[in-house]
Amino acid sequence: MFSGVFDWPWWGDVIAVLVMTHVTIAAVTIFLHRHQAHRALDLAPAASHFFRLWLWMTTGMVTREWAAIHRKHHAKCETPEDPHSPQVLGLSRVLWGGVLLYIQESRNSETMARYGLGTPDDWMERHVYSAHSRLGVTLMALINMALFGVVPGLLIWITQMLWIPFWAAGVINGVGHYWGYRNFECKDASTNIVPWGILIGGEELHNNHHAFATSAKLSNRWYEFDIGWFYIRLLEMAGQARVKNVAPAVRFDRSKVECDEATLRAILLHRYDVIARYAQSLAHTCANELQILGDRFKNPMPSRREMSAMVARWLYRDAGDLPPQDQHALDAAMAVSGPVHTVIAMRYELVDIWTRTNANREQLLEQLRDWCRRAENSGIQELRRFSLTLKAYA
Repeated sequence: MFSGVFDWPWWGDVIAVLVMTHVTIAAVTIFLHRHQAHRALDLAPAASHFFRLWLWMTTGMVTREWAAIHRKHHAKCETPEDPHSPQVLGLSRVLWGGVLLYIQESRNSETMARYGLGTPDDWMERHVYSAHSRLGVTLMALINMALFGVVPGLLIWITQMLWIPFWAAGVINGVGHYWGYRNFECKDASTNIVPWGILIGGEELHNNHHAFATSAKLSNRWYEFDIGWFYIRLLEMAGQARVKNVAPAVRFDRSKVECDEATLRAILLHRYDVIARYAQSLAHTCANELQILGDRFKNPMPSRREMSAMVARWLYRDAGDLPPQDQHALDAAMAVSGPVHTVIAMRYELVDIWTRTNANREQLLEQLRDWCRRAENSGIQELRRFSLTLKAYA
């Protein structure tokens, strides 16, 4: 039987398929996701066309369909209109049947018309890539068999055809909205699966992406790594890419003692960071108060670990996002504890600063200044310290 151009041992074929599927992952995250769906970067014609050609041969996906479905996912996240929410459809259905959900949504003409604007519409797209999507994957099968032999080539091709449906349509869309850690308390259920985005091109950092959807860089903490961003920087150095947006870095000016327009702008921009720091600063105050209250709060008292987890949910999440048992416990705690009532009430007032849609800048700035005055006069030391931190946002 024909052994192909590269008559390698089995481990050579394994390396080849891992390299090729990784190029496909890079094409999805850089071209389809960050460039096409979110416009976080511009690509030079050579790089853009390489990604389009590679995706045509290795996935058969149509750029307009992918971008439209992903944009709708962001617009309708975790609602019945979300094309692939595990919170609505269940993890198993999205993880194992994500590709079927993608195909179903790709046939929705309303989705394509509303969310598919601005994608490539040149001669190649109209007459080759979109018109003959199956031709590309067929060509890939023939190339694989010519390079690696009939049987190894077909096995490599099958792996390529399953790679994106499982890792992108299944794992990212499923696990990435179901399990993992969260840096930012977005309204959706997005999570970071692991802090090292290598296997899926950086898409493992899905919560970071939902917090700053138009950022070309998905890593946010010092310990996180986004290999997709590494490739983008290489493309930028080669003159093949231009980064347009990245998530804003938090900066502080500790010399500031009053809130001004710059403070307000920084707080509106870094609202996720503000809430995270508020929760970290005030969690100890609430937990200690509940321990002092003892049986007046809950009988039997939860363990210290359970208490800490519950307090964290109170401080990180909005009232409407709390489970019923947490809301019941919070109501009971606020009824018997002045400090807990103050901490929670001021947390809701702080969020109101960036959720008010009927207030102008002057009104929001006055609300912020009033919040800081009351925090510093509350008698709660941690609340006073946080007010000073809030004024230092720059």
